[in-house]
Amino acid sequence: MIAVGVVRALGRNGVQGVVLLVLVLMLAVVVRLPWVGDLGIHAATTERLRHSLFDPGNPLVAEDTPSPYYSPWMLLLGCLAKATGLSVFVVLRIAALISLALLVTGVRHFVRTFSTRRAAVPLALLCVLFLWGTELFAWSGFLGLNSLALTVSYPSTFALALAFHFWALLRKALPGPAGWWTFAGLGLMWAVILLSHQFSGVVASLGALALVLGARPWPGRDAWARLGVGLALGVVALAVWPYYDFFALFGTQDLDAIHRSLFRDVLPRFWLVLVGVAALAVRWRRDRRDPLVIFFLMGALVFMAGWLTGHYSWGRVLPAALIPAQLAAALEAAEWSGRRAGSPATRPATLFAAVLAAALLVGAWTQAGTLGYAIRPGLLPTAVADKYRKPWNGYHWITPWVSYGDVVMAKTFPARQIPAYGPYTVAPGYPDFFLPDQQQRLDAVERYFAAGTPRAERLGILHRYGVRWIVQRPRDGGLPAGDPGLRRVTSGPGGQILYEVVG
Repeated sequence: MIAVGVVRALGRNGVQGVVLLVLVLMLAVVVRLPWVGDLGIHAATTERLRHSLFDPGNPLVAEDTPSPYYSPWMLLLGCLAKATGLSVFVVLRIAALISLALLVTGVRHFVRTFSTRRAAVPLALLCVLFLWGTELFAWSGFLGLNSLALTVSYPSTFALALAFHFWALLRKALPGPAGWWTFAGLGLMWAVILLSHQFSGVVASLGALALVLGARPWPGRDAWARLGVGLALGVVALAVWPYYDFFALFGTQDLDAIHRSLFRDVLPRFWLVLVGVAALAVRWRRDRRDPLVIFFLMGALVFMAGWLTGHYSWGRVLPAALIPAQLAAALEAAEWSGRRAGSPATRPATLFAAVLAAALLVGAWTQAGTLGYAIRPGLLPTAVADKYRKPWNGYHWITPWVSYGDVVMAKTFPARQIPAYGPYTVAPGYPDFFLPDQQQRLDAVERYFAAGTPRAERLGILHRYGVRWIVQRPRDGGLPAGDPGLRRVTSGPGGQILYEVVG
């Protein structure tokens, strides 16, 4: 009885307070905008669109090629940067605020189509953020708190946040008297999600299919016709998008290697989600066509198929299994906590609530290092500060000399950041499907820095790609510091040096 009372009190007051604190933390993180991962490519994309909305060229190298990073969402951010003159990092902070608001309201919108319990929405937000595992994991399109802190300004967060609204609107439209315009709008929303972040678009698509297959009552003939119209309109929008050929992405094979790590340490990274899997089993016993169960099964099957066939990029569909399990845990806990004390369901309800609370606490502790992105790590308790991972320093230190459009020779790690400030690099820091000479550029950078490469060959590489600047450490190789073809300009973090090419 005491445990039930605690659960009830937590459901009414405490959960909302915890969610509010988490949102305040995320707002503080947005102000800091920690840089790890893909922030550079998104900043570079915004910068190119600011300079040319209609012909931005490749975002990373000085070539006129299409790019899947030029999505409707990034086009909007580019227009904002162009109209206001704000720096790309301020624009990305605005993008983060919009995406965070979309995510919170999207989870609320979708959860409300399943339950009206007061605790359902805040519990769902906590489960989405904390019900992961005991090994820290961060990747775009994955909504754990630590991952979200690093990717909240990414298109993947926008796309997945919009997907929650998309699912909610579709779930409402299927059984109701929704007209042709509603389904046409849903089709366009689906296309925007897919164009903005293809992997999150696949998750959104699986969720939509699950909602259709699990709809009650079963959609009638009119609903199927309107669904067909919405789907056709979405496909047309994908086909006519002018910035890149969406359907050409289906033929790419370059992403499997970098996604192989998604299949490592799966249990320690995600085992807390098993609480949600148990909740899904309960839902399946009540309804063999429960849409969350169908959603989970499809996501799990695609993930397993990627592992068995070696298509490791399919691992990005894992949120299609995680999200429905996380939401199921929240929905079942909210439903059981609302039952009358002393009912036959009290004991299993109390047990489930206790297990879920423990899992959320463990998940929150695992991700406690996220506090370091909002509070100086030196002010945190040692146990929390030890979980903090320092973000990247950035390359703002080269901007007094390196101008927009200049070409910089650099290895892969700096090449992931330098284009954010306006310059290009010789080789892209990320895989580029539409760059025909990508491998030649990668080989050229490797040869330039390789030990034993003749000076004439190094100079030839610099001249071939119009290189004006070099960023390197002394141990990187390349032309020696005293070479007459170089002029030392300044130094940066970690012993990095900026050279101007003068010969």
